[in-house]
Amino acid sequence: MACVVNFCRLGKRSIRILYFLAFTLCLPHLTFADTRDQAKRMHDRLTGVPPDTATLDLMQAELDKAVPDPIAAAFIAIEENTAHNGFYNVTLKNFAAPWTNRDQSVFVYLNDYIATIIGMVRDDMDFREILSADIIYTASPSAGVAAYSNSNNIQYEQLEDQSIDLKDNLQAQVQSTVTGLPAEAIAGVTTTRGAAKAFFIDGTNRAMFGYTMLNQLCRTMESLNDTTRAADRIHQDVSRSPGGDSRIFLNNCIGCHTGMDPLMQAFAYYDFVHDADNDPEGENGSLQYNSNGDIDPYTDSRVVKKMRHNETNFPYGYVVPDDKWDNFWRDGKNATLGWDQSLTGSGNGAKSMGEELAHSQAFAQCQVEKVFRNVCLRDVADSTDRAQVSTMVSSFEANNYNIKQVFAESAAYCKGD
Repeated sequence: MACVVNFCRLGKRSIRILYFLAFTLCLPHLTFADTRDQAKRMHDRLTGVPPDTATLDLMQAELDKAVPDPIAAAFIAIEENTAHNGFYNVTLKNFAAPWTNRDQSVFVYLNDYIATIIGMVRDDMDFREILSADIIYTASPSAGVAAYSNSNNIQYEQLEDQSIDLKDNLQAQVQSTVTGLPAEAIAGVTTTRGAAKAFFIDGTNRAMFGYTMLNQLCRTMESLNDTTRAADRIHQDVSRSPGGDSRIFLNNCIGCHTGMDPLMQAFAYYDFVHDADNDPEGENGSLQYNSNGDIDPYTDSRVVKKMRHNETNFPYGYVVPDDKWDNFWRDGKNATLGWDQSLTGSGNGAKSMGEELAHSQAFAQCQVEKVFRNVCLRDVADSTDRAQVSTMVSSFEANNYNIKQVFAESAAYCKGD
């Protein structure tokens, strides 16, 4: 509707009336949505598909109670029994997909990383365990697709291509049993093939750490820059005079690497192995982990070669000896990330480092904000939104980090938008 009214030839009383009418009609229609409209909007945003009449009736009934229960209405949409449940097949798939690639694109195939997120949400698991649990979700035997493979994504591509319902056709398994990696090597979605293909391929394994911080704590490396931390754990490959100017290192590079390098040392034994000449994208590559007794000939230790790349850039830099990590960001400006004081801030391997990240306040805040944007289709905009997010963070923590509850609460809050 075009909200243009010609007031030029009207009297004052008529003008007042028309001002009121114009203001009313030009407001977004959604402001005046009745409970059925609200129920439909909740369903659309939670599932990505339109509801059938029976589901809409049940949702509306919850909103029409003497004491409305929009959370219950949201769960009707989330758990509806359909041949293709939209919450699991559409919403959660699109929610997790950007975390599995460097372009942050939603336009990627289902993979073991995404499927594991979907399964853990479905099963009401503590969402913090996505960075540490020895768990993976694969296709149920009833799905009739290819077996899981460490060296391709065929099983998950078949699940998606055949539009197989993920709510009923994913099964939880012990990741170390499925992949053959030792239990000590497993760190939730971090050690799935999907994550390894995206972030352990080539490079120095800093990508895995950087994208985990971005995707699961909503922090870029630039935002974490703190030049006050000790620089003794920065690796040899980082030049102390980039471009011949040491000021660049002292004022910029040092701020990220002082915290990142001692934390990402947890990944010292991992590599994604592929034929770089014939398979540069690693479509047939697989995750490799150096167990006790596995020696890399380049480093003469369990540490993979990539962790000591370009050692001549600064020969006096830190030489990674093992997978011991330390969190230098527990002090300084990044203490505001809210590290769990019941943890020690140091350890060995990706599992304990994943626990360190996931038990921070920043992790909980990040998950809630991501769900809010996904369901409400906008960023947190004002003090009212910020108060709601704070309430949902508290609820997330109180409900054993059940992120499904956060989706329901977000839909309830935004039902009138």
